[in-house]
Amino acid sequence: MDISIIIVSWNVCDLLEKNLKAIYKSSIKSSNKFNFEIFVVDNNSKDRTLKMLTEKFPDINIISNSHNLGFAKANNQAIKLSKGRYVLLLNPDMRVYSETLEKMIKWMDRHQDVGISTCQLVNENGKTINIVRKFPSIIDQALIILKIPHIFPNVLNKYLMKNFDYSKPTAVDSIRGSFFMIRRKVIEQIGLLDERYFIWFEEVDYCKKAKQANWKIMYTPITKCVDYVGKSFSKVADFKKQKIFTKSMLKYFKKWKPSWQYYVLLVLRQIDLSILWIISKR
Repeated sequence: MDISIIIVSWNVCDLLEKNLKAIYKSSIKSSNKFNFEIFVVDNNSKDRTLKMLTEKFPDINIISNSHNLGFAKANNQAIKLSKGRYVLLLNPDMRVYSETLEKMIKWMDRHQDVGISTCQLVNENGKTINIVRKFPSIIDQALIILKIPHIFPNVLNKYLMKNFDYSKPTAVDSIRGSFFMIRRKVIEQIGLLDERYFIWFEEVDYCKKAKQANWKIMYTPITKCVDYVGKSFSKVADFKKQKIFTKSMLKYFKKWKPSWQYYVLLVLRQIDLSILWIISKR
C-alpha cells in the first residue's frame, strides 16, 4: 500500500463528499497508478455524513464514533489500522488536484530523510495559505492570549513566518495539520499522535517529536491542494474555540517547556477567560 488517507470529519458532509470524489478522480488520472486506502473517522456528525458515505463510497473504511473524540484520538484510530508506506492526515474540507497525491508520494520517495511533509495549500481563490510556523515560544503565545495581535498584527510575524518563501522547498519547524503526510517509519519510531490534545497543537507536538528523532519536517511547492480552511470547526462558538485552543497550548507548554512558562500562561489564560465571562454576562 502506497498511501493511507485518513480524514476525520464532523458535520461537513458536502465538502467531505467533494473531497473523496477528488481523491478517486486523482487516482484514475494518475500516470503511474498508486495503491491507496481511505479511512473516514466520523466524530458523531449530526448531518447526513454516514448515510452519504455508505451509499456513495462503499469501499472506504468508515469508523463511526458515538461522540466527538477530537482530532488526535480519531486519527489514531485509523492510523492503527492503516497499511500505507505513507499516512496522509487530510482535513475533510480539502480538495486535492489530479496530480497532488502522485507527486507527493514520488517526492517523499526521493527524500528519504523527510519524516513529515506538506505541499502548497491554496484557498478556493487560488491564494497561498500560510501553513508553516516556528515552534511556539512563551512570548508569542502570551501575545495571542492577551489578543495583542488584534491591535498590532505584525507582532507575530516571526512566529507565523510571514516572510516565508512558498516557492521553494524548505525544512521548517512545524506545518499545518490539514495536509500532514507522515512516513510510516516515523510512526514506527515515535508512535501515534498525543491524545491529550483534543484539537490544536497535536501536529506541532508531533513535529517536535519527529525533529527530536532527527527527521526533517518539509514544505514543498511541487504540488497544490485546496484548503477551505476550518469549515467544520467554524460551527463552534468563538469563546469555546478559544478555550480549547489555549487549553491545548497549556498542554504543549507543560510537556515541552520549563514549568514557569506553563504557569505564566495558565495565569494569563485565567485572567482572559474571566474577563470574557464578565463581558458575556453584561
